[in-house]
Amino acid sequence: MTGGVMLSARVPGLADLEMLLAVARTGSLSAAATEVGVTQQALSLRVRSMETRIGVSLLLRTPRGSSLTAAGVVTAQWAVKVLDAAAELDAGIAALRSDQQAHLRVAASLTVAEHLVPGWLVALAARQRAVGKVPSAAELEATNSDTVVRRLLDGAADVGFVEGPRAPAGLRSRVVGTDRLLVVVPLGHPWARRRTPVDVAQLAGTPLVSREVGSGTRQAFEHAVAAQLAGDVPLAPPALELSNAAAVRAAIIAGAGPGALSSLAVADDLALGRLRTVDVPGLDLRRQLRAVWLGPPVPPAGAVRDLVAVAAGQRRTRTSDG
Repeated sequence: MTGGVMLSARVPGLADLEMLLAVARTGSLSAAATEVGVTQQALSLRVRSMETRIGVSLLLRTPRGSSLTAAGVVTAQWAVKVLDAAAELDAGIAALRSDQQAHLRVAASLTVAEHLVPGWLVALAARQRAVGKVPSAAELEATNSDTVVRRLLDGAADVGFVEGPRAPAGLRSRVVGTDRLLVVVPLGHPWARRRTPVDVAQLAGTPLVSREVGSGTRQAFEHAVAAQLAGDVPLAPPALELSNAAAVRAAIIAGAGPGALSSLAVADDLALGRLRTVDVPGLDLRRQLRAVWLGPPVPPAGAVRDLVAVAAGQRRTRTSDG
């Protein structure tokens, strides 16, 4: 279809037009067949099929060679314009693919961006070099999961990485790993010295230091608690709402309250004894880490597909905070 008009079945294909022009240039079916890389018989059959499709004779065949009929000359003139336009389209598509390969825009939830995506990008560059490609220039935006989705829907990112209880609506996704949140408190908190576990209802009723609305961490935590309590116990309002994991960690260490964060975000604090984990029996704080993109069921060919493959290939237990 062009300009809203459906082309008729009489319009030849590009390959047929190229063969017609080859005959016009060489004046011989045999020479034309050699030029386009097919047998003379195959070329002759293609031209006859084109003549049948169009409904006019295009070639005058004689023992001394072949020449274009008057209709063939006019068709060849049109064919030059069509093939020039096709070549321009082909070059444009190649440029688009090259640009897509060369520049990769990634949006990822915060701790995924801080702890996982850099390693994936290094692995992607190594993979590209191994097959003779120039590594993609990557642009990484670290934000919360809701914003990652908006960036993709707005066309401001090529691929995203999020976590949460379910795949985002309107996007394609692939699970590339798993994540686990930990409930943590500072050493001076009563729960740090508690001999018995904290139950889910008590956790739900305690004001926590929390990420902002739209964070994958907050979504996953609230979903897990609600699933365990079947919605019977409302969550207490947050003691603080903060926009990144570092601020949440600092507030918990300062004594603002317990909180739930990715084990990646608190690994150093646990190792150094600044924080302790709190056991909450029955609360499943595992979540899926997903690559997300807009468009077809599989990631777009090029750097996006390669990066998703790298992330999925490093499929060990991961933790993230969005």
